[in-house]
Amino acid sequence: MDWRTTDLSDAHPEAETLPMVFRSFGGRSRFQGRVRTLKVFEDNALVRKVLEQEGQGQVLVVDGEGSLRTALLGGNLARLAWERGWAGVVVHGAVRDTAELKEVPIGLLALAATPRKSAKEGKGEVDVPLSLFGARVLPGSYLLADEDGLLLLPAPPSGGQSGG
Repeated sequence: MDWRTTDLSDAHPEAETLPMVFRSFGGRSRFQGRVRTLKVFEDNALVRKVLEQEGQGQVLVVDGEGSLRTALLGGNLARLAWERGWAGVVVHGAVRDTAELKEVPIGLLALAATPRKSAKEGKGEVDVPLSLFGARVLPGSYLLADEDGLLLLPAPPSGGQSGG
């Protein structure tokens, strides 16, 4: 990858940005792809349902309302995401199985880790606009993530390839 979010932000001042308040838990710290969104609270059944679909180099952004009480993604779901072709998962909440997550070669960002598993009731919303840290995260937008933060554009930048 020859892009950097800092350079792209300079070139696209209209882009939405998210600060790097997330920790990198996956095998890749830089990734990019078309956005799918989820809004859930301490329940990861919809996370599994979406990640079971073919990822096609997309990035799943999960708004877990910042809860650090239960993990919305662990080793099994991370491996599933990689096997299905997802470029990455961004969790506004917690993950678990951090030793396993490091071994999965996709981008996995979250606020923190916790050992507690989540509920499996299937409550939440899929492909809805999210608001995270003052930025609007829209389904179908294009996300690029690196060590400096996350950048959201309406389309891939010139020469950008899905999946990173």
